[in-house]
Amino acid sequence: PPRGRSRAGAIRSKPLRPLVKGQVGRIHMRGTMARGTNVTGSSATKTKTVTADQRAIEEILVRDHLPLVHYAVCDMANRIPRHVSRDDLISAAMAGLAQAARSYDPERGIAFDRYAATRIRGALLDELRDRDWASRSVRFKARQMSSASEHLTNLLGRAPSRTELANHLGVEQRAVQAVTEDVHRAVVLNYDSVLAQGDADKLMPSNTHSPDVVILERERRSYLIDAVTSLPERLRHVVIGYFFEERSMQHLADELGVSESRISQMRAEALALLRDGMNSQLEPEDVVSEEHRSPRVARRKAAYYAAIASSSDYRARINGPAAPASVVAL
Repeated sequence: PPRGRSRAGAIRSKPLRPLVKGQVGRIHMRGTMARGTNVTGSSATKTKTVTADQRAIEEILVRDHLPLVHYAVCDMANRIPRHVSRDDLISAAMAGLAQAARSYDPERGIAFDRYAATRIRGALLDELRDRDWASRSVRFKARQMSSASEHLTNLLGRAPSRTELANHLGVEQRAVQAVTEDVHRAVVLNYDSVLAQGDADKLMPSNTHSPDVVILERERRSYLIDAVTSLPERLRHVVIGYFFEERSMQHLADELGVSESRISQMRAEALALLRDGMNSQLEPEDVVSEEHRSPRVARRKAAYYAAIASSSDYRARINGPAAPASVVAL
């Protein structure tokens, strides 16, 4: 090949489409052209010809060792991002296999499958490096930072902060942030998968919520707190003690002077009442009427629903619910 270029680069100057058996000969023609030697001056371009017997042997080697391509691609696909096209990897691996068949010398005493596996892996790595938007230095720093993060996580029992990571690496915090930003800029989203799998909003990561979701969540939390504060005293004591203060049922049973099984029943009763109370404000059609069963129970539930509705107005619910600590204080 020309000086300064690998043979794989000389053969595959641009990405190839997935190949089939009938296209193997085209790869061989590219290899033949790549092996030509350019002579400066008035000399003509010399090209090394390949005999029909040699080409037949190369095609037999390629066809007999096609499983090496799929094995190498499957092994590589498990360790790379999902947006990398599998077809492009197969094309690169096929080019590596064809190059191995062209340059294989049986007199060296090396089995062809071992020789071809090395060339295929090299072709795949070349393909990935060509597609990677981050430089090799950025990837090296990212691996160092990831190794340091894992070491500190095992040492501290938690994820390290940016300051701890910078001190461990002996660099400034700005350097850690710069490497993180460089790695994030190299992340590529496959829009083909977006069109095939659905909405892009579901695939793109986001730590923020839209305003309508925030308002609905505030309203739901406000109604939940109002529903807890409007429970009967003993049921409210069980709910606050079990869910907010994380106390055991046995402890609550000792305080109220009942058995642990009775605390479990009271908890189930309170949860059912909370569900109906929130549905009465958010989903009224889901509330089951108790008039035909027990008018007394229906009146008690109606009073409970009215207490929830009057506990706060819409402005307080939109601005944000009370903190759980205020509920515990009750």
